[in-house]
Amino acid sequence: MNLIISGTNRLGSNSLKVAEYYKKELNKKGEDWQVLSLTDLPHDILFTDLYGKRSTAFAPIQELVARAQKFVFIIPEYNGSYPGVLKTFIDACAYPVSFYHKKAALVGVSTGKYGNIRGVDHFTGVCNYMRMHVMPLKIHIPSIQGELNNEGNLQEDTTYKFVQEQLDEIIRF
Repeated sequence: MNLIISGTNRLGSNSLKVAEYYKKELNKKGEDWQVLSLTDLPHDILFTDLYGKRSTAFAPIQELVARAQKFVFIIPEYNGSYPGVLKTFIDACAYPVSFYHKKAALVGVSTGKYGNIRGVDHFTGVCNYMRMHVMPLKIHIPSIQGELNNEGNLQEDTTYKFVQEQLDEIIRF
């Protein structure tokens, strides 16, 4: 089992739409992937699941993360980097069982014109610290609000091509 993480807890986010698109495309290629939205995190995670604590609400999420061998992180741009809730999620997960020597593909999304290049670079450092193996091909999707059609599919040919290339590499990774 592999896991796509929508890196924000914003309801109705474009990140979740991209995560669902990745799942649909990977499943079409015969892969077993699930989506974890950070909207599913316990609302009081700062108090219940950091510094060695574990709540019953977070336990099933921790089990899902521990079982996964590969991750795709969909990372929206928040203030020139990645969301704080994504870092909180990483910090709440048990170490080393959650991420140590597991594989990660990174996808940056933004409403601006750079596709969260800086945030993906920042998050790459976090992944490296946790000794994750980060796939070299990182995708950056700028102006995300115009990239997805009403069915949740990518509508720009260039973006579609690069995403398909990354999906194929994720499978081989």
